Amino acid sequence: MPDAPSDRVADTSVPIQSAIAARWSPRAFDPAAPLSDDDLTAILEAARWAATWGRRQPVRFLVGRRGDDDFATIAALLRRGNSYAKAASALLVLCSDEGEDERTKLYSAVDAGAAMANLTIEAVSRGLIAHPMAGFDPKGTAEAFGLPQELRPLIVIAVGRLGDYSDVAEEIAERDRRPRERLPLSEIVLNWR
Repeated sequence: MPDAPSDRVADTSVPIQSAIAARWSPRAFDPAAPLSDDDLTAILEAARWAATWGRRQPVRFLVGRRGDDDFATIAALLRRGNSYAKAASALLVLCSDEGEDERTKLYSAVDAGAAMANLTIEAVSRGLIAHPMAGFDPKGTAEAFGLPQELRPLIVIAVGRLGDYSDVAEEIAERDRRPRERLPLSEIVLNWR
């Protein structure tokens, strides 16, 4: 078992699904762990079946697997602070087709969030880890992959297996040891309790 931070399960007021409670965003990836075709397909299927406005399905993905050219391209577009993700088994760029009007643009972002949530929960349920990152070059991504103007790269998601924290930089290990915290329900539900 890799050296990893403990107590990562969410502290909730009532029990919730175990894969949701166990989901967090580790930064220590096993640089040798493969990602099976079935696991990759399953997390993408989970994203595909997320809730979507008007059946529009505006979510698109770019997929790079460690060792292929697409992975190298996506990895090169990460900001320096996310260089740990280069050890992941796959890098996925979640994009949103913003359409031609403001309403479609708004709801495409909602759909993207739902897809990301489904993907990360499916990853956890399969013993994988997933770390979404905003620290990348969206414009460079669009150019590198020849994306149409209406397709906006929103986030990169690193996917793989948990690595050994004794093999990562101390600042990464320290960040991942910090307690998991969220605002209490009383602060995020405005009209309840």
